[in-house]
Order: sequence, then C-alpha cells, then structure tokens
Amino acid sequence: KLTWWQDAKFGLFIHWGPASVAGVEIGWARATHPYDHAGNPTVPDAEYDQLYRRFNPVDFDADAIVAAAKRAGMKYVVFTAKHHDGFANWHTRLSDYSIANTPFRRDICRELAAAVHAHGLKLGWYYSTRDWTHPDYLVGDNSAYNDFYHGQIRELLSDYGEVSLLWFDHVSGTWGDYRFRELFEMIYQLQPHIIVNNRAARFVFGDQAGEPDPEIAELAQGDFDTPEGQIGVFQRDRPWESCIVMSKAADGGGWSYRPDATTRGFAECAKMLCACVTGCGNLLLNAGPMPSGALRPEERGILEAFGPWMDTFGESVYETRGGPYINGEWGGATRRGNDLYLHIFDWRDGVLRLPPLPRTVLDCRELGGEIVMFRQDDDALTLVLTGAKSRDTHSVVKLTLAEGGDIPMIPSAGNMEDDR
Repeated sequence: KLTWWQDAKFGLFIHWGPASVAGVEIGWARATHPYDHAGNPTVPDAEYDQLYRRFNPVDFDADAIVAAAKRAGMKYVVFTAKHHDGFANWHTRLSDYSIANTPFRRDICRELAAAVHAHGLKLGWYYSTRDWTHPDYLVGDNSAYNDFYHGQIRELLSDYGEVSLLWFDHVSGTWGDYRFRELFEMIYQLQPHIIVNNRAARFVFGDQAGEPDPEIAELAQGDFDTPEGQIGVFQRDRPWESCIVMSKAADGGGWSYRPDATTRGFAECAKMLCACVTGCGNLLLNAGPMPSGALRPEERGILEAFGPWMDTFGESVYETRGGPYINGEWGGATRRGNDLYLHIFDWRDGVLRLPPLPRTVLDCRELGGEIVMFRQDDDALTLVLTGAKSRDTHSVVKLTLAEGGDIPMIPSAGNMEDDR
C-alpha cells in the first residue's frame, strides 16, 4: 500500500486556519499549551480563541490550489483538518469550534477533498491529537477525549471519499491515556488502503507512562517517518518524508501564513526535493494560504516554477528509488531499472569523480542539455562537464547501464580526489 506514495515522491502540505487572520503561527502562537512545552506564544488565549469569528477567506478556491499543485508535479495533498488549537476546518458534529461557525461557513475540507479527487491526486488529512482548547483533553482517564477525537477521525475518514494518508501530529500524556489499538482498528476498517505516519503516539510521556505493549507501540509507528524542517538521512529500510516550509520565519515557524516569513528560492526547493528522493524519501512542501484564502504570491511562484522543471527532470524523480550511490556533499542518485540518475549539486572545476560502478555505462546525458562526458574504469566513474549552461538549478545526469546483477549501495561522501 506504500507503493503509490513511494512512487509519488512529492506532496503539498497546507497549514491554514484562523491564525492566518492575525498572521501568527498556527497553534503555537496561543499563549498557553496545556501539557506541552512553551513554543512561541504571542497571543493571549482569549484573543487567539476568538480569531475564528473573523475568519472569512472569501478568495479561497480549492480547485485553483489543487490545480497549481498538480501543475507543479505534486501527487498528493495533506491538509490541516485540525491543528493543536482544536479548530476544525470541516463541519464536525462533535464541536462548535469549527469552520461552520465562522463568517465563511463553508466546509474547507469538503471543498479540498472534492478538488483533490477531481484532479486525480491523493488526499491526506493532518490531525493533531493534541487539543489545547478541548475541556476533556487529558482530564481524568482521558476517556471522554478519546471518544471525541476518535469520533472526529471517523468523520474525516467516512464523509470525504477516499483518504489515502493520515498525518497525525503529536500528543501528550501516557500510554494508558489512549486507546491506540481501537483507534487503528477503526482507521483500517474505514480506509483499508490508507497509510499513516509515525506520530500517533509521539511524545507520550509522564511518570506513569510505563512501557507500552510492543504490538501497540509498533502499530503507533505507522508506515513512515517524518523528519521535520530538515532533509532525512539516507534510509532504505524505513520509508520517510521530510516536511519543510516554503516560507520560513525568523523564529523557526512559517507553517501557517506569516507576513514576516521569507520564501525560499525555487532552486533551493528543487534541491530539497532531490536531496529527499536520492535518500529514499519524499518531500512534503508546505504552503500557508493568506487570510483571504489565496496562496501568497511567492509560494504560488514556487509551484509555477516546478511545472517546467518537472517536464525536464521528472523522470529522475518519479517511480525511482534512492541509490546505489549514498548521498554525499556532491549530491545523490536515483534509479529505475537500468537507468541511473545523478543529481549533482557540487561540480568541482567541472569534474565529478565517484567510486566505480559494477556495471558498464552505455550512455550518458544531462537532462537539462548540458554537455557531460564520462570515463569509466576499475578505480572510478568520472564525469566531466564541458559546456555548462547558465542556470540556477543543479545538474541531473542520466546514465544508461548494461544489464547485470544487483548493485550494492556505494558510499560516496564527497567528490573523490581528482587524479587526471
């Protein structure tokens, strides 16, 4: 069930809610965070908790956002149905703190789900088990809160068609405070083919935490890891996905709309994607819509730039797996069948020298049109860039290999000493 996701490589993360009205960090800007660390509080609770009364994103167009993601080459969308602040972006029947009671009223999750399905992408819900405004959160045996959040998950997995991915985001309390087995049984009953990230029980703590049942602990690990704000390490034995913001604020935030955030350049975003896929991972690139509902122009520009880039380089991304060269400072590699793609971030005087390959290279070409020659012997594979084109993004060299046996993973920390 992970195959589609490992082939897809690239998704759009959307963090959005009433916090955008004030241009503050979603969830974390709230002054208090019961049972959690301080974070970046900037707004008193009474003020933050009333922002939803001013949330009226009249320019929200789910179809336009999803279409932009599709043109960018993204294959799935993950949306914040509920963040730590407890606000629900859908018409939940279990709470009044939802989009239904804003001036906007429309069910954002329903409109996004319809657009994602219409454009042939895969749908994912982000759901925070944390809830800093719910009166039953970690009260007593937490049974009432378990009933509540299981009920909300049931709504999200029952009322919006096929859901391909469930992205939990942390929790507090102890193992005894949660009914994880019951939760996962419900998830897989409602959406048998769904994949789940590794945060359903992340940060469970406390003096009485004890050791969980090993089976439940493994269940809560889900299907893939989620390095946040950074590129994951090369890892073949456990799928992973880096989630990274397009626009970063000075305090480390920028998941939701922050007018003070700085948007990365396209070349950096393209490099991040390729650093993930060469390491056997995915990239979930985050956008934070403005309070109007539209994407900020800088983030929309990043998505627009990815389209033509994918037209040229997409074959080195989709349906590939990382290796056989393990990432180094020079870049990394992906592979599909007998085609090997070298994503080269760092040429040294126009030369890249890598450890030898156990198969013969039959053909070598750079996907962007640069002229690259190669030399292969028992000591090294040497590539020479002979006429560099003027462009900001990295080079992608496609090598066609002769038939042969399996190729083991090859360490390649950096550009080998040039012995020309």
